[in-house]
Amino acid sequence: MGKKNVLGRGLGALIDNPDDIRKPRPSASINEIDISLIEVNPWQPRSTFDEERLEELAASIRSVGIVVPLTLRKTDEDKYQIIAGERRFRAARKAGLTKVPAYVREAEDDVMLEMALVENIQREDLDPIEVAISYQRLLDECNLTQEDLSEKVGKKRSTVSNYLRLLKLPAEIQMGLRSRSISMGQARAIINIEDTEKQLEIYRKIVEEDLSVRMVEALVRELDSPSKPEKVKTTKELSDEYNELKKHLSEFFKTNIGFSRDGKGKGKIVIPFKSDDELEQIIAILDRAKA
Repeated sequence: MGKKNVLGRGLGALIDNPDDIRKPRPSASINEIDISLIEVNPWQPRSTFDEERLEELAASIRSVGIVVPLTLRKTDEDKYQIIAGERRFRAARKAGLTKVPAYVREAEDDVMLEMALVENIQREDLDPIEVAISYQRLLDECNLTQEDLSEKVGKKRSTVSNYLRLLKLPAEIQMGLRSRSISMGQARAIINIEDTEKQLEIYRKIVEEDLSVRMVEALVRELDSPSKPEKVKTTKELSDEYNELKKHLSEFFKTNIGFSRDGKGKGKIVIPFKSDDELEQIIAILDRAKA
């Protein structure tokens, strides 16, 4: 059985092998392109580059050169735009190179976007939000369904869906994912909480207390557990006989007596007072009643 083309027919027409973007083919023509003629890809999903890692790559390039050529497309202005390899391009500039090895391909803008996003999604160093944004752009700008997308990137549909759901989280939590303050597993645990404030409360607790995924899941389950409803005590309406008794006691103690009785015959009589003087007056009345 032939190997499934995870990049789809659109890319398959341009690339014989799904790894073609990342690996040179013996038959492909490698060009030395003036670095000043190369422009970055406006559809690049990665928005930040680790400077320390760029310096490490630049040092490697100074030592052995660029091992994997860039993949470019020629634009109308006789310049070149990066399809794949922006990190290598940035490191090459740091290394002081004036020319870089590259494949030059023909690609329309929509196919260019698809190629760039799919290629970059395969990289291991993208953070979850960068991956999620790339997935969303492929859906929106390339008119793909989630099923199409899962085939193109070689991921289960549920995996694609989990990434997309991250974009519904509050911005503070998304930034936490980008800075890797929390993991995708921790974020997934709180994504079903509807209350944004509760999401943020748990997120901050994760960061402050370094909670594990299991601890976060337990915290969310505890939050989701419905609290036991308080028992509502029903008070039976007083009969005329008890109302008459209440009136008699109020007159006797010279205050408005509280009188309640439930359906089982249990109840209470409350003798309120507003001051120590009133309390002494009530005690005196009780003492006289006992005499």
